[in-house]
Amino acid sequence: MRYLTILLGLLLSVFTVSSAYAETLTSAINRLDANVIFLRHALAPGFGDPNHFRLDDCATQRNLDENGRQQARDIGQYFHAQNLSFGAIYSSQWCRCRDTAIELGLGEWQEFSGLNSFFQGYADKKATLDKLNTKLKQLPTDAITLMVTHQVVISATTGYSPTSGGIVLYNSTTNEAMPFDLKTQ
Repeated sequence: MRYLTILLGLLLSVFTVSSAYAETLTSAINRLDANVIFLRHALAPGFGDPNHFRLDDCATQRNLDENGRQQARDIGQYFHAQNLSFGAIYSSQWCRCRDTAIELGLGEWQEFSGLNSFFQGYADKKATLDKLNTKLKQLPTDAITLMVTHQVVISATTGYSPTSGGIVLYNSTTNEAMPFDLKTQ
């Protein structure tokens, strides 16, 4: 019994210490001096887009389901709880990204073609990344910009591939990036 008590005490202290070191989003942003949060669109069942894809018709695209809409609302609430304010919010022109931006409930946002998916060739990879890199160089360093986009864009820019609703922090001056797991918060 004595050994069980000691073991439980050790486990509790390890859990307490590891919880104390859990990094908040704000502290991660400060540590990296990040001025960009890349957010992969929320859950949208399926893979890629249908062959009859059209940018101007959401019915021809893979879209958020109710779980994705709730995930986006939860992420928006998390950002509110962290007291984050954004200097600008940009979204890919794909409906699942636009709907994520809407469901976040963070205020005004605008479409930006430099965040569009080139996964299936519906957007030109080089042109898209050139637009994005130009935008990143022009961003203020004293404000945080939120960019709602796709895994391929985030991966090409940061080297990280977040899951749906995942984020990667980015410093547009140093090009340093760091994934941040919202699930552990």
